[in-house]
Amino acid sequence: MSHSYYVNLAPGDPAPWFVAASAGNPRYMFHTTAGRYIVLCFFGSGGDPVAMAALEAARANRKYFDDLRASFFGVTIDPADRDTGRIKDNPPGLRYFWDFDGAVSKAYGAIPQDATSGTNVPVRRFWLVLDPTLRVLKVFPFMPGGSDCAALFSYLETLPDPHLYAGTSIQAPILFLPNVFEHQLCRKLIDLYEANGGRETGFMREMDGKTVMVNDPSHKRRRDYNIQDREMIQATQTRIKRRIVPEIAKAHQFHVTRMERYLIGCYSAEDAGHFAPHRDNTTKGTAHRRFAVSINLNDDFEGGEVSFPEYGSHGFKPPPGGAVVFSCSLLHAVSRVTHGRRYAFLPFLYDDAAAKIRAANNRFLDPSIGQYKSG
Repeated sequence: MSHSYYVNLAPGDPAPWFVAASAGNPRYMFHTTAGRYIVLCFFGSGGDPVAMAALEAARANRKYFDDLRASFFGVTIDPADRDTGRIKDNPPGLRYFWDFDGAVSKAYGAIPQDATSGTNVPVRRFWLVLDPTLRVLKVFPFMPGGSDCAALFSYLETLPDPHLYAGTSIQAPILFLPNVFEHQLCRKLIDLYEANGGRETGFMREMDGKTVMVNDPSHKRRRDYNIQDREMIQATQTRIKRRIVPEIAKAHQFHVTRMERYLIGCYSAEDAGHFAPHRDNTTKGTAHRRFAVSINLNDDFEGGEVSFPEYGSHGFKPPPGGAVVFSCSLLHAVSRVTHGRRYAFLPFLYDDAAAKIRAANNRFLDPSIGQYKSG
C-alpha cells in the first residue's frame, strides 16, 4: 500500500465506528453518539494556525452544538494539544478525541493508511457531517481564508430536525407484538419477582480484552431476578417460540433456535430506573446475541419507554404481555421511570451458528461474570 493512499468517505457511506480516548472518557464509544447530527473536524494539530482558526469558528458557533440536535468532535493527532491544555472539552456539544496513534484519522482518510504515529505526517484537514444513523452527509475540506467554515455552518442551518433527517419520519426496524404473554402469566412473573426480590445489575463492557460487568448508575439503573423455576422457564419458552420466533422469521428470514437468560427486570421510579443509549452485542461476551425481546408485564407506570435514537425520539410502550423485538445491533434506550414500576421479561434470541460464537468467546468472560453454560 503506497504512502499516498487515503480512505475517501463520500455521502451515503457509513462512518467507521471506533473507541478512542477523549478528555472526559478514556474509552469513548463513538457509536453511542447516534441519534443526532455529528460534526467531526480532522484538524491534525491545534498548534497549526489554520487548525486553530477552525476550532475557534466551532466555539464561536456553538449554538449549533447542544448534544440534542448536533454535537461537535475534533480529532487531534498531536499529544501537545492535550499536554499543554490548548485543546479542552467544552460540553455540552464540544469534545475532542485524542487520536495519537492515528487510527481514527486513518479510518476517515485524514492521514495515509500506512502513516506512522506522530505529527510529521501529511494531513488532509476537513469537516465531516454525519446524519443521526452515522452515515456521511457532506464533507467540507479546509479552504484558504476559512470559507469552509462559513459553508459548514450555512449547511447546518438548512438541516431539518434529526428525526426528519431523511425528509420524512422513519419507523425504527422493530417488531411490535401484542399478546405474547397472557395477563395471568404476566401477573405470575411479577409475583415471582416480588417474592424473590431483584438485585442491582450493571452492563457489559470490553476492558483489556475481557468482557466485564460495569456498574454506573448514571448509565443504567435496574433490578433483576433470574428465574429458577423450570415450569416458569418452560412457559416463557413456549410462548416466545410460538408467538415471536415466526414473526422474526417472516420479517428478517432469521431462524431462532436458542434463548438466553430468563430475566425479569424492574425499572422503578424510586431508583430513577433507566438505561442510557446502548447496543446489546458490542463485546466478545455478547457478540452472539442476535435479537433482544422486551415484554412488558404491566402498564401502571409512567416513563420507561423503549426508544431507538437512530430513528427518532419516539418511545414504545407495549401493553401488558406485548413485546418490542429488535436487532441487538440497534442503539436503544429506556427512558427514566417517573412513576411506579415497570416490570419486563428481557431475553435474547440467537441461532446455532451464534451458539458457536458464544462458546468460543466464553474464554473472554471476566471471572466476575462467570461462564456461559452449554445449550
